[in-house]
Amino acid sequence: MKDEKRILAINFGGIGDEIFFLPTLISLKKEYSNSFITLALEPRSKSVKDLTDVIDDLLLIDVKGKNKYLELLKLVFKSRQGKYDIVISSGGNKLISILLFMTGIKVRCGYNTGKLSQMLLTHAMPLNKKQYACAMYHDLIRNLTRYNTELPQINIQRKVKTSNSVLIHPGVSKISVQKKCIKTIPAQTWAKVIDLLVAEGKKVMLVGGPDDKECIETILNTVRTQNFDNLYGTTKSLTDLAELISSADKFLCSDSAPLHVAVALGVKTYVIFGPTDDKTLIPQSEDIVAIKADDNCALKPCLWASRQTTCEHLECLKISASKIVSVVLSD
Repeated sequence: MKDEKRILAINFGGIGDEIFFLPTLISLKKEYSNSFITLALEPRSKSVKDLTDVIDDLLLIDVKGKNKYLELLKLVFKSRQGKYDIVISSGGNKLISILLFMTGIKVRCGYNTGKLSQMLLTHAMPLNKKQYACAMYHDLIRNLTRYNTELPQINIQRKVKTSNSVLIHPGVSKISVQKKCIKTIPAQTWAKVIDLLVAEGKKVMLVGGPDDKECIETILNTVRTQNFDNLYGTTKSLTDLAELISSADKFLCSDSAPLHVAVALGVKTYVIFGPTDDKTLIPQSEDIVAIKADDNCALKPCLWASRQTTCEHLECLKISASKIVSVVLSD
């Protein structure tokens, strides 16, 4: 039958990238209701499966490890074993088309990166990086489905809303820090934000993951008020974090994976943006508000677009605590 398809989707990246990819998988599941979807991804992002029922199986490929090329050969081998009908890859590398061709899968969808991709792919789709990332990924399947899922959707047990609450997640992934990709304000500024929100009568909740330990400790050592809930360490999984975010009236965070969880939940979210491009990382929605510095940097947004690490000046992240709080309280 038309809707009985075995589909292999390949998307390497962090949790945020996998959440961006969910609308693509959701549309495929709508088009092929009896399909079996396997997602090939990095081991660090496997918890995305806990948030959705559209992924039937995972194939873990450690492309960041020492044996990258052996891992890619494993992907080809598993792809041939899986008897898939369709393969889709989000990679923009020119060699992706060769990888997909090697799988032997009949229908191969990837980005048009030149003549080679046009020869080896059955669907070589335009790559438009100047749009919301969910839409960029969804372009891959434009020829396969009549559906257009615009935003990620996740399936969790939502919690009762905590009245007048602001949940704060200040951290970014450890890999970002290791790569010298600074994307958020200093911990001392986050502490001032907590003080000001509490002074305005807000019920503040602070949360973070294992990567955020140093940031959270600095906040706790700097903040003046004790009239807030320190929930650091209480969320043991991505599902736990998603459930907590669902309970908040408002969510304040950095440009990191929890942002995309909040988008999928439809929670009113405020995001600190510095060197990255908010136009590609958040949807155009009144529920998602970008908070940016009033700097005049001509290169912004530069991270990923023109450089792989942030600059030393970081004028784009000199955002005062009072400005952040005024935006959060403005509606």
